[in-house]
Amino acid sequence: MRVIVAEDDVLLREGIASLLDRSGHEVVGQAGDGERLLILARAAKPDVVIADIRMPPTHTTEGLEAARTIRRELPETGVLVLSAHVDVEHAMELLASGRGVGYLLKSRITDVGEFLATLSRVATGGSVVDPALVHELVMANRRDDPLAKLSSREREVLELMAEGHSNAGIGRRLWITEGTTEKHVRHILSKLDLPDTADHHRRVLAVVKFLEAR
Repeated sequence: MRVIVAEDDVLLREGIASLLDRSGHEVVGQAGDGERLLILARAAKPDVVIADIRMPPTHTTEGLEAARTIRRELPETGVLVLSAHVDVEHAMELLASGRGVGYLLKSRITDVGEFLATLSRVATGGSVVDPALVHELVMANRRDDPLAKLSSREREVLELMAEGHSNAGIGRRLWITEGTTEKHVRHILSKLDLPDTADHHRRVLAVVKFLEAR
């Protein structure tokens, strides 16, 4: 993969770049702010951009705003946004923007294998949601919560669906057969009044949109 890394923490940025280099990927640019990220992305048109939500000069949403622009101008470029903590509003806004997007807490980078798998999923058009964000949304106690219709097992399947796992992947995680997983997915989509579809990406987006509307 051809990757741009945008992070104002130099040590973290260099660490991610070094990890990607060692893993056989090409880092085509590094940026410490949103403006530089856009310049590099427009010039290099990478497979995927890794961007911190908060970058100079105000350390508010510069990275997120750059990510929005990249999604609009370079729809074939995947965007993986990093955050130090769960920010539901910003995460859902980004994830609703289309395919090839992901939201990950920085603490997940310590799991190298999972981080690289997430990056690959985003670069190839998948949608990835950090488990901490999914957990916060699914476990939220709200009046007339539609998720109350789901069994505990269906909630587990829903969380893994929203993280971007296939039926086979969910089955491996939960130690159940792929056929059993498919039944759970059909029940979830039915209970949530979401259309059943064989399109993995559309299924993830449907779940994300449902969670966003809660």
